[in-house]
Amino acid sequence: MARNEKNLLEIKDLCTHFRTDEGIVKAVDKIDLSIRHGETHGLVGESGCGKSVTALSIMRLIPEPPGRIVSGEILFEGKNLLRISEAEMRDIRGNAISMIFQEPMTSLNPVHRVGVQVTEAIRLHQGVGRNEARLRATGMLAKVGIPDPERRFQHYPFQLSGGMRQRVMIAMALSCLPRLIIADEPTTALDVTIQAQILTLMRRLKEDIGASILLITHDLGVISETSDRVSVMYAGRVVESADVTSLFSEPKHPYTQGLMLSVPIMDRPVPEGKLLKAIPGVVPNLLELPLGCTFQERCADVFGRCGEEEPPLVDTGANHWVRCWRHG
Repeated sequence: MARNEKNLLEIKDLCTHFRTDEGIVKAVDKIDLSIRHGETHGLVGESGCGKSVTALSIMRLIPEPPGRIVSGEILFEGKNLLRISEAEMRDIRGNAISMIFQEPMTSLNPVHRVGVQVTEAIRLHQGVGRNEARLRATGMLAKVGIPDPERRFQHYPFQLSGGMRQRVMIAMALSCLPRLIIADEPTTALDVTIQAQILTLMRRLKEDIGASILLITHDLGVISETSDRVSVMYAGRVVESADVTSLFSEPKHPYTQGLMLSVPIMDRPVPEGKLLKAIPGVVPNLLELPLGCTFQERCADVFGRCGEEEPPLVDTGANHWVRCWRHG
């Protein structure tokens, strides 16, 4: 298949497995995903569905053992990241592709001042001196909204609030002007007000440097406010992918429909005495995935073929892809 020049990143048939005492866990199982130049692509799903493993696979940070990228391609600007050397990959990490992790307190080194941690990436990838790196670092700290950046430059992570630490993480991620930013649950540990500030900041900075964002979250509200396109993951597979308007106005996969029905809508309160509609059952054990569709045991529309053969991801029109026999 020819590469689409509109895409900055293309993931094709990616499989990432983990070996355990009980057997092989197929954390990511034959997923396809593309991110266009300048877009924000949301990746949504329940905890344990493979979102973070997908991100770590892109960065080639899967711990080996027990994990291993078994097969597939990850094409970044046409270059297969799974076929380049570790030295080449180190040059790409933090430079062309940056990652904002879920919990800044565990991602920042507690024994180094935050300014040192921001300048480290700049000096490593940009090849500038200490003074120039410091100027760029304080400028980036100011750009992400940290007041008095010269003073904060000298602080340790424990001296900053959760929102400030997340801003430092964003400053580190953007310090080398990356072309792709992977944000893994960047607002999970923050209160609602700070969440909104961080998301607004990321959107503005993305436009300033012309980057693309892969936004990983379980929060559909965050997806609706920030993303251009969305992919929904379930049990290690992408089950639906579409532009954000199409996905929210006409979700096609039963799992996506269930996610939508389980979210309260502020201007449409739940009637008294009634509960939000929950998706029945639980996510299948990744060690013992059922034959056929992985969602069959929780689906109200299941029929014979669902238990016999895995549905492919097909385009139902207008670039709206779904993995479901009812829509295939």
